[in-house]
Amino acid sequence: MGEIGEKLDIDFVISTGDNFYDNGLTSLHDPLFQDSFTNIYTAPSLQKPWYSVLGNHDYRGDVRAQLSPMLRALDNRWVCMRSFIVNAEIVDLFFVDTTPFVDKYFIQPNKHVYDWSGVLPRQTYLNNLLKELDVALRESVAKWKIVIGHHTIKSAGHHGNTIELEKHLLPILQANEVDLYVNGHDHCLEHISSVDSNIQFMTSGGGSKAWKGGDVNYVEPEEMRFYYDGQGFMSVHVSEAELRVVFYDVFGHVLHHWKKTYKEALYFAS
Repeated sequence: MGEIGEKLDIDFVISTGDNFYDNGLTSLHDPLFQDSFTNIYTAPSLQKPWYSVLGNHDYRGDVRAQLSPMLRALDNRWVCMRSFIVNAEIVDLFFVDTTPFVDKYFIQPNKHVYDWSGVLPRQTYLNNLLKELDVALRESVAKWKIVIGHHTIKSAGHHGNTIELEKHLLPILQANEVDLYVNGHDHCLEHISSVDSNIQFMTSGGGSKAWKGGDVNYVEPEEMRFYYDGQGFMSVHVSEAELRVVFYDVFGHVLHHWKKTYKEALYFAS
């Protein structure tokens, strides 16, 4: 990541959640913050802002600790909120807190204990989140719109599609002509297109735990563009005219790439 980051001269890094395995942070003083973040991503090119969303494993710890701006005193790169927007001029990035959408964490948590402080009452929280996201997407004047969440909407991996997000989140993304939905959760790299819209679904969940093996199962093979059952990461390059995504393995070898040309630029180019 450091070598590719230097080559691309990156502006920031995005984490798609499950930032601290296996049960989030226990407190502001949990050494896991240094052990899993500060002391790992040490390359000079990675000393940039890290915009992070929460994953379901993060909700098993002290959520408020992970959200606390006090962590920035330990490492000033760290930026983590529930749902937020990063405006990068030609692109707007919308970060969505997806874990509270998933019913099983509330109905069948098994042995796990989730920290729902700040989320309850759940339906009110979700209604407000969806309403605010819809308004923000409609008001965005950026050429490109990218939505980031932890959970999958479409996936061929172990977890598969997240039916709650297909029902509640996807229609908003489709109505507002979002270009990319980027997620983690499934421990793989993948690119799925859609027959219903121009949204591209990108999974970047191979940052650590991976190599599930023999777990690919997708009911719409015509939408499956790329799947890699291993560790790696992805880059997104945005310009006025082009949106480009590249997937890499841990050695920096390119595994898959995709690009989209902005329709106005394409028109003038012709």
